[in-house]
Amino acid sequence: MQQALTSPLVDLFLELCGLPSPSGSERAVADRVAAYLHDLGLEWDEDDAAGRLDGDAGNIYCRIAPTNGGHGMPIFLCAHTDTVPPETSIDPVVDEDGIVRNAAGTILGSDNKAAVVVMLEAARRVLEEGREHAGIELLFTAQEEVSLRGADAFDHTRFVASTGYVYDQGAPIGEIVLGSPHARLLDFRFHGAAAHAGMHPEDGRSAIAAASRAIADFRLGRVDEETSANVGVITGGTARNVVPEWCSFTAEVRSHDERKAVALAREMLESAAFAASLVDCEVEAEVRPSFPGYRFRESDAPVRLAATALERAGYTPSYALSGGGADANVFNARGLQCVNLANGMMEIHTPDEHIAVADLEGMVVVTLALVEAALLS
Repeated sequence: MQQALTSPLVDLFLELCGLPSPSGSERAVADRVAAYLHDLGLEWDEDDAAGRLDGDAGNIYCRIAPTNGGHGMPIFLCAHTDTVPPETSIDPVVDEDGIVRNAAGTILGSDNKAAVVVMLEAARRVLEEGREHAGIELLFTAQEEVSLRGADAFDHTRFVASTGYVYDQGAPIGEIVLGSPHARLLDFRFHGAAAHAGMHPEDGRSAIAAASRAIADFRLGRVDEETSANVGVITGGTARNVVPEWCSFTAEVRSHDERKAVALAREMLESAAFAASLVDCEVEAEVRPSFPGYRFRESDAPVRLAATALERAGYTPSYALSGGGADANVFNARGLQCVNLANGMMEIHTPDEHIAVADLEGMVVVTLALVEAALLS
């Protein structure tokens, strides 16, 4: 690794990426975050979300008291400590072009450890450089990758600030997310009758055939410019030579128009019931909310503050809608204003996931500009 590409920020990022932290197993990362805050002389606490979420770590919250006697606007910053499950070990490296990748052929974990280290480094600089601010709150959530469970379990009334930011959009720095979709989770289980597939196939009723017909009838992928749907996991059957008695699959619906999400989920339920009836099977189905959507305007104050900070940091603001969910969804649904900003991570959730060292450093500058802009607002 070239010396010019090393720094305490990069070293901490490599360290955190090297600690596996799939949802529910964030303990090592949470402990490292807590130790860093302690070394800065900050008080922090961890809520009881671990017990509520069946994981080994909760949400870590830290408040840095304002320095300016109550002027300006306090803000909160949020990042999550979990990742999607890695398929093998993680070996983060910095290549000669200044790009951090995983040499082990699975995810890197920049989603969202890039934001974690940026928040910690920005806090360090605010304190060590004596920068004035209107109050900064840091929240590191658990289990974001499984329907935002950590943020959902956090007591948002603890926030002094009503405006916050997450850095959880895989796109070049400068992109401001104006909206995120409403999401629904669907679980299906088809019941048929088992029989020997070679001797008595006519006595069986294939749950897999029923489920397959239902999936074939679903409108999946990009349904329209606001809506998408997907079937993600299918399980069923007991043996190659047995007509399958059961088959289960999971699906999801997302739309920026909540009415479309509800309607498409209902359509999928009806398709499943019809498919089951064709082969004399039964189906059990459940629909439940995943995360609520939200929508900002470019003229809204939190968006304008982000644009100002980006411009001061040397980036050109742009605006987009996201197809994914983030902790911002939870906080916006609870009456706070939380904007998601792209932080330069690319190809997230894949073995090609990567981020530039320059973007890690750039987001620290953006964060400090946010703190300054909030002080002057």
